[in-house]
Amino acid sequence: MQPVHYQPLIDALSGGQHHAIVEAASQFNAADLAEFIEQHPEDGMGEALFELLPLEARAKVLGYISPETQLELTEDAPVPELALLTAEMPSDERADFFSRLEEPLQQQLIKSLDQDDREDLTTLLGYEEGTAGSLMSTDFAIFDSGITASEAITILRKTAMDKETIYQSYVVDDQHHLIGVVSLRRLITAPPDTIVDTLMATGLVYTYTDTLQDDAAKLIAKYDLLALPVLDRDQQLMGIITYDDAMDVIEAEATEDIHKGGSVGALESNVIVASPFSLYRSRIQWLVILVFANIFTGAGIAHFESIIGAHLALLFFMPLLVASAGNAGAQSATLVIRGIATGDVVNRDWWRLFRKELLVASALGLTMALTVWGVGVFRTNIDIATTVALTMIAVVLAGSLIGVLLPLVLNRLKIDPAAASIPLITTIADVSGVLIYFSIATAILGSG
Repeated sequence: MQPVHYQPLIDALSGGQHHAIVEAASQFNAADLAEFIEQHPEDGMGEALFELLPLEARAKVLGYISPETQLELTEDAPVPELALLTAEMPSDERADFFSRLEEPLQQQLIKSLDQDDREDLTTLLGYEEGTAGSLMSTDFAIFDSGITASEAITILRKTAMDKETIYQSYVVDDQHHLIGVVSLRRLITAPPDTIVDTLMATGLVYTYTDTLQDDAAKLIAKYDLLALPVLDRDQQLMGIITYDDAMDVIEAEATEDIHKGGSVGALESNVIVASPFSLYRSRIQWLVILVFANIFTGAGIAHFESIIGAHLALLFFMPLLVASAGNAGAQSATLVIRGIATGDVVNRDWWRLFRKELLVASALGLTMALTVWGVGVFRTNIDIATTVALTMIAVVLAGSLIGVLLPLVLNRLKIDPAAASIPLITTIADVSGVLIYFSIATAILGSG
């Protein structure tokens, strides 16, 4: 992707000419303008640009801006101006923005909206966060059953500017039950007097308002949909989820899993915009937990103090063995967590995965053992080399099986498998590796 060059916009803002700024801004996509605003929080250019944009462009740009920056840009806006701005936003983005405002401002703002926007906003806010209902848009094209193609096109001409998409329009009966979908292509190529019911596709993929938004996004990805209809439990059509909103959900879910995999808490915004305190708070909890977990490693070493004192050469190989256990566990966990996330792995697969990982880990352990045995013979003696080689097989097996089983156990307990983070598995493998290593050393070399 080619980088966006903002110099014309910077020059216009530096000149201070309103018409020049608006002209320069018109050459950029709304997402690019949002990126520029996010990148210029301190020099005032971002805020100046946002205030000078036309109302419609400002509403589009606001939808691409992070929650924190949204609030900063609108905190001093008069309520009537804020009402005009939110009225221009798509229904789903309007609901998200409204939910971030302080309650007193929410009360003032909702009174300033017209009745249709107010009712629509109240409906969307009534759905639980994280469900398809909270994600959906109510700005979709809809036809009554029985109208002609000509009548449908006339409806689209009048309403298209306010809709998320008109490439697909939904046909409902007199009870507002979804009965089919008709594409724009079929409408404009059909004879004008054709009834839309004969043009529509039936047997649609749909979801419900109380479905988790992650599951709704997976349906869109699985069936390559432009939009997914959302029904209530009475089978009435309530809204649609568009593919771009589904992409945002999938990206957010992937980001959350990556953060959990690295023992990082949730961030309210991206790492560039996040404050130092927010970054500190997202990381400190797991680091403190892992500090206490690593105490067990030290306790294990202390327990085998006599064997270590008698054979100091054992310490040379300890980092290598412990790291191998953690690395093997991290690899296994990564594969299983991703498999659970994509639906390729379910709980009943545990025995199949266990047997397969046992075979793979044994082969990995043997290969690594042969390598380290040669190093051991060269560096020390054959007894210690044998100890290290046997330990390598054991710790790779242990780490790999921990990496496979822990995410599945968490998934069975209804805990996000991503919570089986790489640092956590590495720490467990570290403790196990130390105990295994010095137990094998004691058995082969004696107690010291």
